[in-house]
Amino acid sequence: MFNYVIDNEISLRLIQKEDAEELFNLMNRSRDYLREWLPWVDNMTCPEDYHGIINIWLDQFTNNDGFQAAISYNGQIAGLAGFHALDWQNHKTTIGYWLGEGFQGKGIMTRVVSGMLRYAFEEYGLNRVEIRCGVHNHKSRAIPERLGLVQEGIIRDGEYLYDHFHDLVVYGILAREWDERIKTQERA
Repeated sequence: MFNYVIDNEISLRLIQKEDAEELFNLMNRSRDYLREWLPWVDNMTCPEDYHGIINIWLDQFTNNDGFQAAISYNGQIAGLAGFHALDWQNHKTTIGYWLGEGFQGKGIMTRVVSGMLRYAFEEYGLNRVEIRCGVHNHKSRAIPERLGLVQEGIIRDGEYLYDHFHDLVVYGILAREWDERIKTQERA
């Protein structure tokens, strides 16, 4: 089974059907908070609603098309992070993530995304990784900005949220930029 250790507090592991209740409860406790930026929250009304999507996520991993993983923080599911899909022809992917409201402010997601970038470039050998965030989602935008991704543009009306469209900001980083960042950190 896939288990990727980020640090002594955080790891990523594939979601299993037996995680559905814990995942649902986390999402449900954070429902109002998450609903502001995630278009699927209203569709999740009970733990069983996760069963079908968990099968899709497991197939994604089996088909070498990325993964969706539980963020395990000191043994608790704190949120999800994953690669939406792997574009092997163009050697690129996008990262998506969410964190339960009670786990905010601990640096968890910055460490997770940094680990995912390392995985994308070092394990998958990709050339490009993107992160797309709501223009006004300042907490989510802070993560790629903190990690040195380049703001590349705005996708106008890039996502539909319940009753309105909103703009998305696109951040990107290339393998050579990641390598230079690692070399700079090693020299420091």
